[in-house]
Amino acid sequence: MTRRITLLTDFGTADGYVAAIKGVIAAIAPAVPIDDAAHDIPPGDVWAAAWALARYWRLYPPETVHLVVVDPGVGGDRRPIVAEVDGRLFVAPDNGVLTRVLADVAPSGLFLIENERYRRPTVSATFHGRDLFAPAAAYLAQGIAPAELGPPISDPVLLPLREPVRSGNRAIGEVVHVDRFGNLITNLPAAWCRGAIEVRIAGRSVGPLRRTYVDAAPGELLALVGSADLLEVAARDASAAALLGAGRGETVIVDFGSLTLPGGASHGESV
Repeated sequence: MTRRITLLTDFGTADGYVAAIKGVIAAIAPAVPIDDAAHDIPPGDVWAAAWALARYWRLYPPETVHLVVVDPGVGGDRRPIVAEVDGRLFVAPDNGVLTRVLADVAPSGLFLIENERYRRPTVSATFHGRDLFAPAAAYLAQGIAPAELGPPISDPVLLPLREPVRSGNRAIGEVVHVDRFGNLITNLPAAWCRGAIEVRIAGRSVGPLRRTYVDAAPGELLALVGSADLLEVAARDASAAALLGAGRGETVIVDFGSLTLPGGASHGESV
């Protein structure tokens, strides 16, 4: 099986930073393909990077190396790590960017990146993506064992993910991601939202669930289940985030009236 590397950063493409990472990888592992996942993550936004990574990592075959460089703590005391999860490898700063991956599947191994043999001779304090993470990813793609990079760890940094709740005839969650279209993606699973009579956010009702974006009039807000199988609030041909002035962390309430909640919780019960 041909190993490949995916690359997720907040570097943009104007300054040569992405090309520098690719150049280091190519010099070590010239036959390994590199897929650009995204380079327009908002600068330093670990939450957004964690969300983006969760959208694609399992779609790639086993032995893929997922390289993530969204690293606002570069040069500080945050650790560089490699994780083995479901047959894939992840190279990243230990700042929570792997939270959603590790919440989905328990890692089979976590290791520090310490072995100087697998880094560039000089490591810049401000560009670990080029000098530390890129070489590690390249050597892993060539088949070295993650344990060669450094000692095992058992305490990765995890972002504090909040779980939705069900109480009485309502389900309550929050916006966990705003995509480039301004869609407000929540942590409420689709199975919790069947039969909803009303979705409310930022003091506004957006009505019951609809099937897709074209079920609303241009500029109209709507609620639907998106491709992540989660409830989202969107706007037809517009940005729901802009229309509502809402963002990550905004509370979302799903109301079922007098109906029994999906999963068996009825009015007056808490789950």
